[in-house]
Amino acid sequence: MKVSIIGGGGLVGSCAAYALQCGGVVREVSLVDVNANLAAGHALDLMHGSPSIADQSFTSGAYEHIPDSDVICITAGLRRKPDESRLDLINRNTDLFSSILTEVQKAGVKKSAVVLVVSNPVDILTSVAAAKLGLPVSQVLGLGTQLDTIRFCSLIADALHTAPTQTRALILGEHGDSMVPVWSSATVGSLPLEKYPGWNNTLAEKIFTRTKGSGAECLSKKGGAGFAVGIAIRDVIHAVALDQQRIMPVSTVQDGACYGIRDVAISVPTIVGRGGAQSRVEIDLWPRELQGLKASAAAIKPTLDTVMKRVG
Repeated sequence: MKVSIIGGGGLVGSCAAYALQCGGVVREVSLVDVNANLAAGHALDLMHGSPSIADQSFTSGAYEHIPDSDVICITAGLRRKPDESRLDLINRNTDLFSSILTEVQKAGVKKSAVVLVVSNPVDILTSVAAAKLGLPVSQVLGLGTQLDTIRFCSLIADALHTAPTQTRALILGEHGDSMVPVWSSATVGSLPLEKYPGWNNTLAEKIFTRTKGSGAECLSKKGGAGFAVGIAIRDVIHAVALDQQRIMPVSTVQDGACYGIRDVAISVPTIVGRGGAQSRVEIDLWPRELQGLKASAAAIKPTLDTVMKRVG
């Protein structure tokens, strides 16, 4: 399988490439970036490490890599400023993202290719990509709240001093201010979280608040998140490459079949495999969680309508 990362010279793109290298599943990774020299340097650095990991190839260049790519991952975008919400990025990022989609279309895309949108605001731009690329909607995914979900689980595990790999919890909705924590199905080692020793509502609120602010926290401390984003991207790409049929909170354009939400890209439990979003799973939610999810979709819709008029 070949994966092309548009924005592969940047922090997120290069971290994604390294995560894919460590995973050892993807056969070829191509780094596409406006800074060709930086992308070439990353590809060279990754190639040097390949004898110790897997038989993979790492290349760089421009959009000539797109036609034979099985997964096209778009990470390019303008960085969020301190105290700026993801939705505030829309006016600065839409034109850039649209120009990237135009170049992708010109290059030509495999009919079977899966497009993974990482650029923010990811839910809005996933809808734009689904509308502009002409691919089946199921083949256009946004990273959505997969990143928020692994952040959420890591913070729960850290607070309870438990194994992160045995912690299961979901964030659904917007990858942004209206995201929804799903406490109703959260577990540690298969034990419901609400029954775990030391768990209480105050701790829950503290963890969710930090989860929601994790991107801004990384931005203020190190200039932006990279490692965990790369891992989240790898999670989704491996689900596609290995046809894992894995349930993940990725963002896709909804058609009303799940929780009655339609005409907006948002994260709900989604079965991800070789063809992208195979189907969606409507898990039971507490009433306040369901209300929050629908409110999250409603919060995105006005901005999406404005953007879609702008991009035509």
